Amino acid sequence: MKINQMIKSALFAALTAISAYLIIPIGPVPITLQTLFVLLSGKLLGKKYGVLAQITYLLLGAFGLPIFSGGRGGLGVLLGPTGGFLISFIPAAWIAAHSFADKKKNFLILIAAVLSNYIIGSFYFSFITSTPLIAAFTMTVLPFIPGDLFKIIVVLILAPVIKKRIN
Repeated sequence: MKINQMIKSALFAALTAISAYLIIPIGPVPITLQTLFVLLSGKLLGKKYGVLAQITYLLLGAFGLPIFSGGRGGLGVLLGPTGGFLISFIPAAWIAAHSFADKKKNFLILIAAVLSNYIIGSFYFSFITSTPLIAAFTMTVLPFIPGDLFKIIVVLILAPVIKKRIN
């Protein structure tokens, strides 16, 4: 069973990497599909293996594989302005892994996961770039809210279907 879970973690690390190439550059932080796979990794793999998938993704990118948005790689990306958003994939996957029978509670859990991404990422961006926090929030969070709400809905629809198929 552990090997099966590890393979699924590797798959989600790869899906997170692939989704980094689908970008819409709108400012200092591009729109990608990564959040979708971060949330799905938590929902489908649970806390331990969902987090493992994201740690694997970050380590591969930190070691220089060009798997961060726009085909970038290296420790410099994690230490740069968008690094906080990448690092926040770990707690976001962990939060997303919490599951309830009630769809409203699951929706709120996914909101909390995305909020962790926003909070960690915008604070980190503000710190690294010396941008006032309100300005950082305006640049790095507000444009993403509609798309992330859509991704949450997609996760709520897809996760139960995929979970039945992979179990």
